[in-house]
Amino acid sequence: MKKGCLTAALAVMLALLTLLAAAPAVNDRAAKKVAKDLEALPLPADTMRLETVYRAGKLVGCGNGMQYFGGMLLESGLPLEELRDYYAGFPNREYTVEPQRGQEIALVEHGTLAFETKVAGNRFFLVYDWGTNDTIFHELDLRGH
Repeated sequence: MKKGCLTAALAVMLALLTLLAAAPAVNDRAAKKVAKDLEALPLPADTMRLETVYRAGKLVGCGNGMQYFGGMLLESGLPLEELRDYYAGFPNREYTVEPQRGQEIALVEHGTLAFETKVAGNRFFLVYDWGTNDTIFHELDLRGH
């Protein structure tokens, strides 16, 4: 009887540890999908995609909760408003376009997220989106707490 209870308890602990270990990978995959969806968008005229980044974790604000960020760095001869209008034209998503100053992505408050590409001048823009993950793994990832 004791041996059976011990075996069951160990099996439950192993299952829980497996879920905790898998959570970061599952959540990173959700954030990577946000970035891949951005990469799949056609670019406007006079615009080049230079780099794409993604991150899962508690990135902005207070409290607990996982967030899934994907962003791409563009170099464009178009003005900011024209880029915003272009990316507003895609259905079912709300892409945000901001000027990018420097390599670090300033809107990420917790930790750092930066582009490798040297960013200098006024032709650089960050296009980003926030994703979701409707699995239990968003609750099990310690990066969200």
